[in-house]
Amino acid sequence: MTRWTPDPTFYPSPTLAAAAPAEKLAYVAAFDRAGQRPDAIAVLDTDPASDSYGRVVGWTELPHTGDELHHFGWNACSSALCPTAPHPHVERRYLIVPGLRSSRIHVLDTKLDPRRPELVKVIGPEELGKRAGYSRPHTVHCGPDGIYVSALGGADGQEGPGGIAVLDHTTFEVRGAWEADRGPQFLAYDFWWHYTQDVLVTSEWGTPSMIEDGIVGELLLGRRYGHAIHFWDLARRRHVQRVDLGDQYQMPLELRPAHDPTKSYGFVGVVISVEDLSASIWLWHRDGDTWAVTKVVDIPAEPADPADLPDLLKPFGAVPPLVTDIDLSVDDRFLLVSCWGTGELIRYDVSDPFHPVRVGSVRLGGIVDRTPHPAFPDEPLAGGPQMVEISRDGRRVYVSNSLYGSWDDQFYPDGVGAWVAKLDVDPESGGLVPDPRFFPRGEEFRGRRVHQTRLQGGDASSDSYCFP
Repeated sequence: MTRWTPDPTFYPSPTLAAAAPAEKLAYVAAFDRAGQRPDAIAVLDTDPASDSYGRVVGWTELPHTGDELHHFGWNACSSALCPTAPHPHVERRYLIVPGLRSSRIHVLDTKLDPRRPELVKVIGPEELGKRAGYSRPHTVHCGPDGIYVSALGGADGQEGPGGIAVLDHTTFEVRGAWEADRGPQFLAYDFWWHYTQDVLVTSEWGTPSMIEDGIVGELLLGRRYGHAIHFWDLARRRHVQRVDLGDQYQMPLELRPAHDPTKSYGFVGVVISVEDLSASIWLWHRDGDTWAVTKVVDIPAEPADPADLPDLLKPFGAVPPLVTDIDLSVDDRFLLVSCWGTGELIRYDVSDPFHPVRVGSVRLGGIVDRTPHPAFPDEPLAGGPQMVEISRDGRRVYVSNSLYGSWDDQFYPDGVGAWVAKLDVDPESGGLVPDPRFFPRGEEFRGRRVHQTRLQGGDASSDSYCFP
């Protein structure tokens, strides 16, 4: 796992990362909703010059059933070059793949054959619970001193608190819980950091019982899901500040800090407002000696005939955007926002982060519209752009269509299917153009649904940098 020289996919700065060669492969989490067949990592060919471009070219099944693969990440990335905790000789080699339902964490080696990752270790739920006190691992980030994994639940069947476990870079053993003093934090979801400023940020979703069987209407209308983000002292592992967005703004999920380490801001997407079903984007930023969070984008719900809506939405007569993922380009100029409910992917110019400007959008799927992909205009799509990943140079965007098994079933009760689309960024207009050659779907994924995508060599949401 050690090298004589740093991994060539590590970059000291976001500027150098954005100039890196284009990815040749993409890794996609594929899961069996019924839990009867093993989940898998599917490998997609992303090289336009290849005869197998846009197709599934690799498939690694896991040894158990019922994992529900969700978010996953690399064991190491550009943060290994940070001078405060340097590990320049680790490699971006292993995919760390949590099972959200099973609490197992899988380690897959991509080095020997990148198209067929090899499973080399499984961390069982007992080890995660005993050593860190957590269950339901969710999000993975590669830190300069270890592998960080957020978790939604507590050990031994406890609802919480959720938090962050740290794994060893080399052995992948669970070191323990990251938090030394969690203060008022109980709910967990995403996390990231301003590493050079010793700041970590976390967001909130819900406890396992609040999410695993679908969204609970009483809890949503009762404003019981997460509605705050938390700021921490990264070096001391201590809670510093909780900022409440207002309990009508339910589920602030994905966090995307500026890649430039000299900047002190980032974006968080809020799934839904219980007052009008809108979604929103918020900016965290410094306000003197404290942190503040400001709403910078509102995305309204769209009126719809109740007959066209799933039972959960019929009383409202509208389709909520349901912002379930966001992604910030490596140069910090553009924010991509996935509206899984309406099927719209929106691109904003955030050069001025306090005043985003909408510069492009595309629709695929959607609860009501079922907008087809241009390559198959007669094929209505279910689901919508959900997980979104931007290439390092910002020219390509990859989206997949499943959110979470039980939530898929509520919002798309006739079936969500499986598809991954690639969108090219129009350099003139800034718009998003679906690539007609890249649309793996259906049985290419062997009956599984697809969630997160990771790009070979890194992408816009995998790395953090310590030099501007």
